[in-house]
Amino acid sequence: MTRSTNGNNWLEQLESRLDAQLQSFLRSNPQQEALLAEQDARERQQRLMKQRLDLRQEAEMQRQGLLRLAGEIRQWEERVSRARSAGAEELASRAEDHVKELMEQGRNRWQTLGELGQRFSAVEQELTEITGQPAPPAPPAAQGDADSSLDADWAAFESQQELQELRRKMQR
Repeated sequence: MTRSTNGNNWLEQLESRLDAQLQSFLRSNPQQEALLAEQDARERQQRLMKQRLDLRQEAEMQRQGLLRLAGEIRQWEERVSRARSAGAEELASRAEDHVKELMEQGRNRWQTLGELGQRFSAVEQELTEITGQPAPPAPPAAQGDADSSLDADWAAFESQQELQELRRKMQR
């Protein structure tokens, strides 16, 4: 045990001496300290930008999953209705149970999406603190892209409507 303690003590002493030498060097060369701080800030900014991109991708994946789930719920609700109309109560009951399971999955995805939003906001705040300015907005659509922009806006509108409908159903 003494050998291990001495080994740790020796390593701590070496680390302490190296740290003291680095601090002495940086005090006598302030431009190096500024360069080191600048490099650290750049590396931190790059890590945050990658994290922001990863969070956006994960949120989009969750959003797409919610949309698929909303379609599946709608499909199963129609099946429940058809089974009830045909007098197949046992089948309708099983289908309703499946709808409830799907809705629970939807609630879990909403929660995950909310958590991703909070993490994204925190990353954005850190980036704003580092750069001193908010993240740049998305570039506007070009004039020639008016039709595709309308299609994209319409698809976004429909997606938003489906998500709101799913949210209303889940709150019941």
